[in-house]
Amino acid sequence: MNAIRIATAGEALIDLVAQPDGRMLPCLGGAAYNVARALALQGAATTYLNPFSSDRMGRQLSARMLADGVMLGQPEPVKPVTSLAVVGLDEHGHPDYAFYRQGVADRTITAVALNDACAKLPALEMVCTGGLALDPQDADVYLPWLATQSKAGRLVVVDANVRPAVIHDMAPYRANILQSLALADVIKVSDEDLAYLALPGFDALEQAGHLFTCTPAKCIALTLGPEGACMLVRGSQGIEVFRAKEPQPVVVVDTVGAGDCFLAGLLACLLNHAQANGQTAAGVLSQVNSDVMRNMLAHALAHATLCVMQSGCSPSSWTQVRAFMQQVSAVKV
Repeated sequence: MNAIRIATAGEALIDLVAQPDGRMLPCLGGAAYNVARALALQGAATTYLNPFSSDRMGRQLSARMLADGVMLGQPEPVKPVTSLAVVGLDEHGHPDYAFYRQGVADRTITAVALNDACAKLPALEMVCTGGLALDPQDADVYLPWLATQSKAGRLVVVDANVRPAVIHDMAPYRANILQSLALADVIKVSDEDLAYLALPGFDALEQAGHLFTCTPAKCIALTLGPEGACMLVRGSQGIEVFRAKEPQPVVVVDTVGAGDCFLAGLLACLLNHAQANGQTAAGVLSQVNSDVMRNMLAHALAHATLCVMQSGCSPSSWTQVRAFMQQVSAVKV
């Protein structure tokens, strides 16, 4: 296996997706789990740091991840059960979630264990988390881990991926998300995330711009649903904005995992450009080459688009995304 360059941490669970006939279809999922799988399928050497349960669902989750080429940071199974999410889809294929997360396997992790696992990876360039890992109940795990990895010189990637269905008190949840974003070099948010975070700004793009004023982020990736996506980067003359959108309407099966595939596509493309040019990922972001930025954004959006055209989180290979990218273009705004 190639030397690990990116580590993800956060939830791995079973999505029970409601079907039209009333059945519940079990699907492997969880934000960090999806991102890890998608990165590996995109050719990025990836490890997933949380443990899996020894129950049947945990064995299925770990087997799929290994088959996709992800290294397990905690290969020994644990006794707590696997997390569950019940997923309903509206008429547009957008999901709503109910989570069952108490006493579950992926939460049996500590900041010390995460940092110890990362310390054993000399080629590690970036760490990534988000989603349910930003529950304030887990702040003592993920915030110290992110802070330590940042001090070690690794790029910190955080996907806000706000899940109001799992948190009843939004104030501490919002505060913990903002604390996590304040440690991030790369931030991924959706327009819906920004609405929940209630940031100042007339629209999502202005709200994303506001994040630059209160975080050290080098790059903010903003997904806009059917309106495509934007990427904001710090250039020599201030914030530079790139935008991408599919030229034709997309037939959406559902949007489960689309944001995860978008983020994985962005990071895999970043690592690919870094490796091709003998740079670090941080070095690529600091130079703000317009061609590279457009390429990263178009690749990320193409990966997300391929996902929504299929059921559930369905990551694509690097070759599949590059072929589909011919239908997506990104421009500097």
